[in-house]
Amino acid sequence: MARRGDRDRFSTATSLRLLGEQTAARVYRSQNRRQARRSRLTGRAAFLALIVCSLVVALAYPMRQYVSQRADIADQERRIDEAREVVEQLRDEKARLQDDMYIQRLAREHLHLVHPGETGYIMIGSEAAERRRSEEGAADRPWYSNVWDGVDKADRKQHP
Repeated sequence: MARRGDRDRFSTATSLRLLGEQTAARVYRSQNRRQARRSRLTGRAAFLALIVCSLVVALAYPMRQYVSQRADIADQERRIDEAREVVEQLRDEKARLQDDMYIQRLAREHLHLVHPGETGYIMIGSEAAERRRSEEGAADRPWYSNVWDGVDKADRKQHP
C-alpha cells in the first residue's frame, strides 16, 4: 500500500509537472503566434503607409497644378464676361450714335449748340452752368474754343 500511495503521489507530481510543462509550452506558442501576427501586421501597416505616402507625394503636385489652372480658368472666364459687357455697351453706344436726334441732343447738351433762328439760354443753377462758371472765362469764349480745351484736358489726363 505504501507503494501504491507513493506511485499515486509520484504520478500526481509527475502529471502536475507534465501539465505545467504543457501549459507553459502552450503559452509560449501563443506568445510566439501573437508576436508573429504583430510583426506581420506591422510589416503590412508599414507597407500600406509607404504606398499611401507615395500616392500623396505623387498626386500632390498634379493636384496643385489642377487647382491653380482652375483658378486661372475662372479668372479668364470672368475677364471674358467683363469684355463682353464692354463690347455690348460699345455696340449700344454705336447704335445710339447712328441716330441723328441723339447726336443733336448731345451737341445741345455738351456744346450748347443752337440752330439758326433759336436763342440759347443757360439756366443759372443748372449743372452745366456751374461747370462753365468754374472754368476760366469759358462763358466769354466761343464754343469751339471750349471744345478744343476739353480735348487738351482729356489728352493731359491720359499722358501726364
